[in-house]
Amino acid sequence: PPLWGGRFVGAIDPIMEKFNASIDYDKRMWAADIQGSQAYVKTLEKAGLVTAPEMVQILKGLDQIYEEWARGTFQIKAGDEDIHTANERRLKELIGEAGGKLHTGRSRNDQVATDMRIWLRSGVDTLTGHLVQLVRTMVERAASEIDVLFPGYTHMQRAQPIRWSHWILSHAVALRRDAERLDEIKSRVNVECFLKRCCLSELQFASISLNSMDATSDRDFVAEFLFWCSLCLTHLSKVAEDLIIYSSKEFGFVILSDAYSTGSSLMPQKKNPDSLELIRSKAGRVFGRCSGFLMNLKGLPSTYNKDLQEDKEAMFDSFDTMTAVLQVATGVISTLQINEANMRAALSPDMLATDLAYYLVRKKMPFRDAHSASGRVVHLAETKGVAVNELSLEELKTVSSLFESDVSQVWDYTHSVEQYQATGGTACDSVLHQVQQLREWMERRQSV
Repeated sequence: PPLWGGRFVGAIDPIMEKFNASIDYDKRMWAADIQGSQAYVKTLEKAGLVTAPEMVQILKGLDQIYEEWARGTFQIKAGDEDIHTANERRLKELIGEAGGKLHTGRSRNDQVATDMRIWLRSGVDTLTGHLVQLVRTMVERAASEIDVLFPGYTHMQRAQPIRWSHWILSHAVALRRDAERLDEIKSRVNVECFLKRCCLSELQFASISLNSMDATSDRDFVAEFLFWCSLCLTHLSKVAEDLIIYSSKEFGFVILSDAYSTGSSLMPQKKNPDSLELIRSKAGRVFGRCSGFLMNLKGLPSTYNKDLQEDKEAMFDSFDTMTAVLQVATGVISTLQINEANMRAALSPDMLATDLAYYLVRKKMPFRDAHSASGRVVHLAETKGVAVNELSLEELKTVSSLFESDVSQVWDYTHSVEQYQATGGTACDSVLHQVQQLREWMERRQSV
């Protein structure tokens, strides 16, 4: 009979029984469930609710169940509504009536909250490892290709010359924030709900919940995790979108490895960036999980409601998605090739119009006036059908008398990127500083 069936008569509708069951997906928490139960029975023994021999018997039975799950021999049976029911049923089969004492003083609502926190705490560690590896891959690639220049874009229009490594690190810095947010989430996941303080150290929880009513319904940590997945995938989707564009024939800046591409079933010449497109699409999948779960939480009355059963599928699916995406993204970044010739060929003198304005600023012209003058130079070149660097000094002087022969220094792309020496700039030293800061951040994480 079900654990809750005492006051019920007659059989439950089989359709309702299947509708109510969660064993198909919450069995993933088998190890967390056993770990929590082993800590709980020790609490029961300290409280005098089970004897020391019964505690030993229960612990040995749970060890055997653990081995069955680990070997893949655990048999789920009809009536195993969830992972808690399945493990308790098996425990009673192994050790008899003493197994029934394990449930003393706790409900499955208590149990599942603890199980999820144990499971997600481990999951966060896994994702953190994948995320830091992706950042490391980006940083080392940036360091090795520090001298490669290509266009920076705003509004998908060529803006100014930048270093390819500066583009890579712009995404690495965003992912570092994601790793830091994940650390913060772990601290809020790592709160025990129902066990006594004496067992906190055994389960390595950092603190205990202050209020039992809140504890039984608190799924903030799940919602926060789903939001984290959504935000991290927002950043990864941007990486994917940029690389999809850069890998197109129209740009030709990068070439994806065959390991992360597919072909067309119709057009033999095509090489499709499916890995990147799938990363981009997974963002929508996870966004849906996050918004859907928030809709579940909105308007629930106090304490536990069955609506909260939706938490686990959202959590598991988002975790699986992030695990795959982070590893694929690392593979893409580590194996793609760059076409430095195409990158440099895409640079054009008109992209130095801002540098031309700065030239006039250094000649003591106010920036707004310099901006206007630079724009008139661009217009003059367009009118004459030439590149801006092909205008003669006499033609430039028709726009401003401040132009001198040294204006020729402006038409140098390396000079352009090197003038931004400040922190966060595109100069070589500035980008290497970013590399060093990210390397030190990763070293600090390893030493903790």
